[in-house]
Amino acid sequence: MSVTQTETEALLLEQNLIKANRPPYNILMRDDKSYPYIYITDHPEYPAIRFRRVRRKKAASGRYFGPYTNAWAVRETLGLLEKIFRVRQCEEATFRNRSRPCLQYQIGRCSAPCVGYISPEDYQKDVAHAQRFLRGEDSTLIQTLADEMETAAAALEFERAAQLRDQIQALQSVQAEQSIEAGQAQADVFALASAAEVRMVHVLQVREGKVVGSQNLRMEGGLDEADEEALASFVAQYYLQEEHPWIPREVIVWPEIPEPELLETALEKVAGRRVQIKTQVREERARWQEMAAENARQAVQLRVRDRETLRSRFAALQQVLGWHEMPGRLECFDISHTQGEETVASCVVFNIEGPLKSEYRRYTITGITPGDDYAAMAQALEKRFGGSRASVRPDILFIDGGKGQLRAAREMLEKLGQGDLVTIGVAKGVTRRPGMETLILDLGEGVLNLPPDSPALHLIQHVRDESHRFAISGHRARRGKKRSRSALEEIEGVGPKRRRELLRHFGSMKGLENASVEELTKVPGISRTLATTIYQAMHED
Repeated sequence: MSVTQTETEALLLEQNLIKANRPPYNILMRDDKSYPYIYITDHPEYPAIRFRRVRRKKAASGRYFGPYTNAWAVRETLGLLEKIFRVRQCEEATFRNRSRPCLQYQIGRCSAPCVGYISPEDYQKDVAHAQRFLRGEDSTLIQTLADEMETAAAALEFERAAQLRDQIQALQSVQAEQSIEAGQAQADVFALASAAEVRMVHVLQVREGKVVGSQNLRMEGGLDEADEEALASFVAQYYLQEEHPWIPREVIVWPEIPEPELLETALEKVAGRRVQIKTQVREERARWQEMAAENARQAVQLRVRDRETLRSRFAALQQVLGWHEMPGRLECFDISHTQGEETVASCVVFNIEGPLKSEYRRYTITGITPGDDYAAMAQALEKRFGGSRASVRPDILFIDGGKGQLRAAREMLEKLGQGDLVTIGVAKGVTRRPGMETLILDLGEGVLNLPPDSPALHLIQHVRDESHRFAISGHRARRGKKRSRSALEEIEGVGPKRRRELLRHFGSMKGLENASVEELTKVPGISRTLATTIYQAMHED
């Protein structure tokens, strides 16, 4: 037990303990650790602005803006920041080693701080303006930029004045695209809806009277609490997390939460200014509140419908197999490679609630004959069931493949003492079209062809397709990294020293790929003949 002097301190302490211990029955935002943020690094002179999925225990120092609606919204915003403020997004290693501007500078999306084309003072002004843009301070930012433009023109700094003019025009264009307006309000709107043990909160983000973002968040745990109490806990955790979002002056909620003044005080302590929590609102604020409430209701309906569909598919699978109980945990393995290169195995997990993405695993396959899918499957299963996770067993293990894959899987499972696992092969039909899959129940003649409209088949297809997606995305990532690393290593006459010189000069493999023969000859130790060889190697199909 901990004793605090005020209720506000108690609330802040409670949130810190929730973050540290993650109790199973507290209100949780589903997958809140991986929502996308815009991240500004803490470089003393030239901070970078990047996309970042925050993981609490590994969050880098710097400034975070978010969470955002989705990854697409973050990338769209980053594109605007590049276009308007020309802030860098490159990695630190690339930034330190550049000797000439990259392509981003040439297309007007970076001010090239890496080579000193902009002073630290001017660059930090651009970063400060970008932060104000992220906070939704469009109108005041435009006035600030206009003042700076006049000052630059008066000082005969016409290039800087022209850049500021372009920024103003771009911001005005962005403003013109916003259609939902109401004065200069800065608010977040939270609305909760619940049905059939499903709770959803819709968060609406309003900046300078414009709706700039919205997202649905599913709540887990706390089902024994009233909706009002659950929403209060949710809002507290949303703002009082370690890398909390920027807190607006108004927080509009529905339904009304108990003791709002207590949460107001806690938020004011974090924000350093007054914060109001409102329920009874009028005009545009009432419209935002109803918009959030309607979105929350629709999200609950969709979630309940999806859950019912999934449960009916699990029930159909139970019936097909003739089981007395519904299967609880499904796992599916798949193998992905390109002609044996960078083989990756995937394991995805589903239960009656859907995919359990926190339990997905990828396995790097090594030491086998390239292209030997049977050996790859055996190695993946050995890694999955031969270690500490062997005690976590699926009710059904699906293997994406035919009898050969299933045989390799069964042999490895027998070796690992897991021979009693229900293992089903999912073989593509002759036409390889969806709906024509054959289920291999054993290595004899136990095969099953379900009709294309079978709910059980739809479930198996969903699990199999997710396994395939997860495997191929991991394989492509590893293959891309390997190819970018090895392209230089395979060029005759380019040893470790010259590789370092080339990467130091051009900053990255991308910069090297974009270099001409003439530019390559400017690197110490690179003759015209070798430059031509490098250029040709970099541009092979």
